[in-house]
Amino acid sequence: MPLFPFGDKFSPKKTPPRRAQSLSNLHLDAEKSREEFGPDVGPVKLRLGGQEVAFENGMWVQETGPNAASHKEVMKLRRDNQNLVEENNMLKLKIDILLDMLAETSAISHYHENELKQLKAGGKKR
Repeated sequence: MPLFPFGDKFSPKKTPPRRAQSLSNLHLDAEKSREEFGPDVGPVKLRLGGQEVAFENGMWVQETGPNAASHKEVMKLRRDNQNLVEENNMLKLKIDILLDMLAETSAISHYHENELKQLKAGGKKR
């Protein structure tokens, strides 16, 4: 005696195969094709919970909302800070080079002074 007396009623029927949709973009005219697939995409913008953000230079920048202006200002201040850090490093390097040049010049000067003293002391002995 079978476990299920209804037979094959519980086996689902096979679904009919779907008609393939045309994936060709040949039916678009030139302007529509350029609009859809062209290189001029423009900024990517996203709106979530009343705030809009845009993807600019590899970062998400807040466009609207309570912190939009402050975010742009913070980004500008970070760029300015980075520029100042680089300038400070360059100036430190220049100071190190100038100190090395001063030390070298001082050493040469002391050497010449000692040489002059020895020549004067040798002239007095004769």
